Amino acid sequence: MEPINVRFYIDPEARRPHIYNHGVKESEVKDILSKPGEDRVGKEGSRVALGQTRAGRYLRVIYVPDPEPNSVFVITAYELKGKPLIAYRRRRRRKK
Repeated sequence: MEPINVRFYIDPEARRPHIYNHGVKESEVKDILSKPGEDRVGKEGSRVALGQTRAGRYLRVIYVPDPEPNSVFVITAYELKGKPLIAYRRRRRRKK
């Protein structure tokens, strides 16, 4: 599989990727995008990928596919916690 080119939304005030505001690293986002547990349609043309990083963290990644093949633009990403995490795990168990 060809590697995915990932671009990140840069927070205009902080001048760094917005995901940093949520304590998420670029490598964690790439973990999820390379092997998502779920990937579904989001709002306004976006997509939502959910999954577990190699380190074991569960994340939700909001992104938009780029017109260029194997390229995405990540809007934000944050850790799954509480009820959303429980629901995700339940859906994953049902699939197996």
